[in-house]
This record gives sequence, structure tokens and C-alpha cells, in this order.
Amino acid sequence: MTAMDPKQRLIVALDVDSLARATPIVEALAPHVGFFKVGLELITAVGGPTVVHHIQRLGGQVFYDAKFNDIPNTVGAACRTVGTIGAKLFTVHASAGLEALQLAAENKGSAECYAVTVLTSFDDARCQHVFGGAPEPTVLKFAADALEAGVDGIVCSALELEALGREERFKELKKIVPGIRPSWSSAQDQKRVMTPAEAIKAGADYLVIGRPIMSPPMGIGSPIDAVQKILAEIQGALA
Repeated sequence: MTAMDPKQRLIVALDVDSLARATPIVEALAPHVGFFKVGLELITAVGGPTVVHHIQRLGGQVFYDAKFNDIPNTVGAACRTVGTIGAKLFTVHASAGLEALQLAAENKGSAECYAVTVLTSFDDARCQHVFGGAPEPTVLKFAADALEAGVDGIVCSALELEALGREERFKELKKIVPGIRPSWSSAQDQKRVMTPAEAIKAGADYLVIGRPIMSPPMGIGSPIDAVQKILAEIQGALA
């Protein structure tokens, strides 16, 4: 994906609770970024189809981050629905299991389906408690399931990109990487983070960035200024 326009690699996390708050952000940033990540907060507050159609009308594309996680038939039915409302990318949690991932892949329509592996807010202790193992082997296990299921890619921390890159088979999986923090921003609640340039060099295809863009620190300027700084960093890493 090295030939992709840098802006197509940038996904802005639209972590707000209303269309009123989302609208000025999408209007300002749609010409400059690839996608807007719509998560559980906005989906629950407004409704999935309403959010997707609203962002599309404003010129944006949607990454529908609902992290479907249920019995296989329910996951498949949800994926069939999300594929019809216009979202370009969407997520299923890998912990739903291989059969659920397979049905997600079969029912995704024209959208791209990504399997969420280990959340970037998990440290080693939390990952061990929830999944019974450290982040790296857990991500590799989930990536193997995603590959077998035939989904388009995975969502993972940038810190697992090196391990994924050591196995040739995983190169066909696209990687969406949250927990990205430019050097001029703070990590906040993310435990496993990396800068945009570091993540691109490590093999990330898409970067998810929220608060550093939505609420830039003093001295950076507006959200558009923050986006331009990040795009320049991505461009430098690709070069």
C-alpha cells in the first residue's frame, strides 16, 4: 500500500456523542483525511445508518468500528447489514471466533472487514487476565484466525507490527493501527503507542488518531493544522 495517498491512510476517531458535535469536524477535515472512525458512543447516541449517511453527505468516508462480537449467525447478519449502509470499513472482534469471522467475511458485501485483536488500552497484565496470554502471541493467534477466515485485515497495536511482519503469510492482511500518538501529544489512556512515522515504517496501512486531532495541544493550532503535521510525518516515513 505504499503508493496510497498519505491522507487515505489517516482515520480520524470521531469520538463524540452527537451529530451536532461531529458535523463541524467532518466538514473541516473531510477534504484532508481518508476516513472517520465511528464508534459505539456515536452509534448508540444517534444510530448507525443515520451517522453513516450524515458523514457521507458531508463528504466523508466511514470506518464503522462497532466491534461485532456475538454468536456466528448474529455476527454474520450484522455484517450483512453494515455492508448495505455505506460504511467502507468495519470491525468484528477476533475473540468471537473463527466461524464468526468466516461469516463476517462472507457477508461483508463491498465493505472491508477487519478483525480486532488486542485493544491498545490493554497492558500485559490485562491481556493475560482476559485472554490468558501476553499481547504478542495473542495478536498472532487472532491474526492467524483472521487470515483463515478471509477477512481483509486486522486492528492491532503498532507494537505487534514487527512480529506480524516476521511471518510472510500475514503480509496480505491490512493493518489498522490505533493508539497512535504524535510526539507532540500525550498517550493518555493508551498503553501501547507509537508515533505515526514509527507505525508506518513498521508496516501499518491505516492509522487511527483521535484526541491529538480533535483537541490539539497548545502550540499546534487547529485540527486541520494537526492533520497537516501528521500527514507530513506519514509522507516522510513513506519516502
